[in-house]
Amino acid sequence: MAPIANPGVAASGSNAAGAGLVAGPPVASLPIDPTRANQALAAFRLSCRELIRRTDLSGLTRGTDWQPACDAAQAASDGRTFFAQYLEAVQVGDGKAFATGYYIPEILGSRDRRPGYDTPIYGRPSDLIDVDLGKFSDTLKGKTIRGRVDGRSFVPYYDRTQIEQGAMTTAPVLAWAADPVALFFLQVQGSGNLRQPDGSILRIGYATQNGRDYTGIGAWMRDRGLLQKGHASMQDIVAYLHANPAQAVDIMRANRSYVFFRVLDGPPLGAMGLPVTGGVSAATDPRFIPLGAPVFLSMDRVDANGLWVAQDTGGAIKGANRIDTFWGAGREAEAIAGGMSARGTAFVLLPIGTLARLQGLQGAPGGGTTPQP
Repeated sequence: MAPIANPGVAASGSNAAGAGLVAGPPVASLPIDPTRANQALAAFRLSCRELIRRTDLSGLTRGTDWQPACDAAQAASDGRTFFAQYLEAVQVGDGKAFATGYYIPEILGSRDRRPGYDTPIYGRPSDLIDVDLGKFSDTLKGKTIRGRVDGRSFVPYYDRTQIEQGAMTTAPVLAWAADPVALFFLQVQGSGNLRQPDGSILRIGYATQNGRDYTGIGAWMRDRGLLQKGHASMQDIVAYLHANPAQAVDIMRANRSYVFFRVLDGPPLGAMGLPVTGGVSAATDPRFIPLGAPVFLSMDRVDANGLWVAQDTGGAIKGANRIDTFWGAGREAEAIAGGMSARGTAFVLLPIGTLARLQGLQGAPGGGTTPQP
């Protein structure tokens, strides 16, 4: 199926409410697979407890807007019917979507340092401070920074190079990894399994990040001619780093972002603090897609098409219509996620009446919302 075309709307603004909104097609007309719809309904039902009480940074909805749909979801048995009855499709900005993939990797690790396990896996440092800038200025609501105190100054936290060279001294070591390249990509994914020498599994998940901007090393390597066009999948990058260990450290350090972990007891959790589901959950930018909202993708890659539920976020997932699809664990998940690069159109599914309410509050001329012709 060819991607659904999107009307030309210039995207701007710092969140969805200011990026321009267009009414999408009726949800009933979208080619939603019934099985996928039921899976999305189960994920949406789980998200409801947070949807109705969470502050929506996108500016599109209020908690009470979701209450009718969330109440109905508890008893609904048919996903296609439910979504068509309670939600409407809205295009944010130009609607042009770019989708990648992530998964739960498994790497070799050990709770104790031993020969062959030399790369530390850190927990949250005690001197890493989160600052909610919205507490200082209304114009900065929704913005946070991370850093540390140095004397009487608040400064950026150590970057990847500084951490690896020993500048950080306040983070606990949760475990030791056998392969620094594998750990690097576990940080990119945000959570994973450590296969210990005795065969047991230790699950770790995202705790926080050092506040530095994320740099995708795939693009960095392409720009320097280290990877050829069409050969820049995660698998290609890993193969290059393993084949060129002398360069690998500097290449990975081009990404100054550094992720800290925590030990997990239950299933993998997303940014909502709720379990995420392979093939259903996705990471998005909450400034443009409300956390917990369903998203319909019409893409140039079949496995990215259909309904997803925005239950997670990611350091590299920024901007309108930027989607990172979650595929679960295992070799198949790794293969799909590692090669995922799809483009097409995204529609956010919001409670029926949302677009009309926003147009009534702001007005279409200059107010950030535009009805579809």
